[in-house]
Amino acid sequence: MSLADKPLKSELARARGLGSAKEGVQHWWMQRLTGLALIPLGLWFVASLIAHLGLDRAAAAAWLRQPVVLGLTALLIVAVFLHAQLGLQVVIEDYVGHEAARLVALILVKAAAIVLATAALVALLTIAIGG
Repeated sequence: MSLADKPLKSELARARGLGSAKEGVQHWWMQRLTGLALIPLGLWFVASLIAHLGLDRAAAAAWLRQPVVLGLTALLIVAVFLHAQLGLQVVIEDYVGHEAARLVALILVKAAAIVLATAALVALLTIAIGG
């Protein structure tokens, strides 16, 4: 390798300012854990819906009022919206180049996930309380 072929900056100098390699570990783990949780929760929910096809509104509400069903459905809602928010965050960070647009998109995605998950949980609790 000739002197002209050698890079002017060392590997460390090129990596400085790019953030710690540990920064994304929690995000990565949360995305994997929510994805893993969605497998049994999703299968349970789909199987339950198929098993309860044809129920009228009152019977479906009575089924949703059961503590285990209510808890699993609430976990499903939280896992779905958290997993979606984490996945969209990665896409935005990877593909939105403009810093201001990236920040706005990240805030909107997080806000939408919070609002939609809250609305779904309130609807679930409204059914559970019998409203």
